[in-house]
Amino acid sequence: MTGFKDHFSGHAALYADCRPSYPPDLAEALAELSPARELALDCGCGSGQLSVLLAKPFDRVEATDASAAQIAQAVPHSKVTYRVAPAEVSGLAEASCDLVVAAQAAHWFDLPRYWAEVARVLKPGGLAALVGYGLLRIDADLDAVVDNFYTDGVGRFWPPERRLVDGGYQEIDFPFREQTPPPIDMTAQWNRAQFLGYIATWSAVKAAEKQGLDPLPAFAAAIAALWPDESQLRAIRWPLLLRTGYNSTG
Repeated sequence: MTGFKDHFSGHAALYADCRPSYPPDLAEALAELSPARELALDCGCGSGQLSVLLAKPFDRVEATDASAAQIAQAVPHSKVTYRVAPAEVSGLAEASCDLVVAAQAAHWFDLPRYWAEVARVLKPGGLAALVGYGLLRIDADLDAVVDNFYTDGVGRFWPPERRLVDGGYQEIDFPFREQTPPPIDMTAQWNRAQFLGYIATWSAVKAAEKQGLDPLPAFAAAIAALWPDESQLRAIRWPLLLRTGYNSTG
């Protein structure tokens, strides 16, 4: 077992309920780039947000996460097999996968070991993909409150790995023949309670709570002042981070 940094098992059910869904276009784009569609491996799958989307274009999906609590919350699907396993040790056979993807998870991995495992399980010419999403955007006024909370409200509680997401995964050494993926939007229509539920899943918020602090009430009040009707739906947008490349043995 690797030195798994578990920031989410303690609130796996909240994570499953409140994290945004990836757009179906993402799974289709990965399938289009993949040389074949027999088997996809979703590493650090969490509760299966991307796994179930991959099951549409791919014949089979193996979905692994080091957190048993996350796997327990995973969305069932007849074409998806969920297993508790670290990303660095998938348990799959050599050269068995057409696609290996990590969605909003690679920044927690031991990346040199992970890349070695990806290269091992990918077929020659198979596709490796990194997926993530940055800080959400709504409108100028709400964005300012979110930005202040992100940097000043809970900024000191973010794990150091978060900087890789802030940098759009561009700091990560990506050892594959990189391609330029198509632009894809990640959006949701949420009411205020859904939005606040998502914020409550942030690892920095949970870290603050573990230290006896509760940063959410003041933030929620600031949001309510700008979003007074809790039932009103707002368009939420996340900048989608996507890097793709082919196994160099192909």
